[in-house]
Amino acid sequence: MERIISNQNARVKAWAKLSTKKGRQENHTYLLDGLHLVEEAIKAGAKFHAIMVTEKQMADYLPNVPHGVPAFEISEEVAKHIAGTTTPQGIFAEISLPEKTFDPSYVHDGAWLLLDKIQDPGNVGTLVRTADAAGFKGVVLGSGTADAFAPKVVRAMQGSQFHLEVLNGDLDEWVDALTANNLPVYGSQLNEEAKSYRDVEPSTQFGLIVGNEGQGMSNELAAKTTANLYIPIQGQAESLNVAIAGGILMFSLTLGN
Repeated sequence: MERIISNQNARVKAWAKLSTKKGRQENHTYLLDGLHLVEEAIKAGAKFHAIMVTEKQMADYLPNVPHGVPAFEISEEVAKHIAGTTTPQGIFAEISLPEKTFDPSYVHDGAWLLLDKIQDPGNVGTLVRTADAAGFKGVVLGSGTADAFAPKVVRAMQGSQFHLEVLNGDLDEWVDALTANNLPVYGSQLNEEAKSYRDVEPSTQFGLIVGNEGQGMSNELAAKTTANLYIPIQGQAESLNVAIAGGILMFSLTLGN
């Protein structure tokens, strides 16, 4: 097994570039940081390009490396460098980006979460993870939304990208396709004149749009929905974090009040 201790090593430089969208697109791969994520990728049958393990983690983890995958021992400094954090777990994997094309006109069932310009990586990852927990079939990231495979998003998803569809798409096309296929599409609005989310009959067949942290969803999308939903606020807070609001709506729409 090759041992790598320098941040100037060519492989380390390539792994570090995966923290950028350009690097991920050029290599068609992204980085997993941590045992849980690597194990989820193995269960999902993801295509592995490399496993990287520090000496402290080697004895416990190396027996689980998928057959034929190149494995590297890396120093603690290299681990910190490619992780971009000061306390990485010491277990990494480079895996292929999903290569899917998905035509929304063929979507006739399931619950779908549509993200309109959600910019915070933690919010995007949390929304994907919550959609997974609520039994959604997929999450569609519209233009202006943080990249699903950026390191902070990947950490926040906690492996949920392996459990449901995570796609990039034109939200206008998705709304049109879902409504054409008789699936209602709900928007989320900070607007007391909108419909209370409690007044919607639970279902497993619909689309839900959540919008930008500061501006909400676009007016164009809001005008195309079946209904726009409001979460009544009991206290003095002006609004809810978008991931919290999305979680309330996802579980209410699928499971009821």
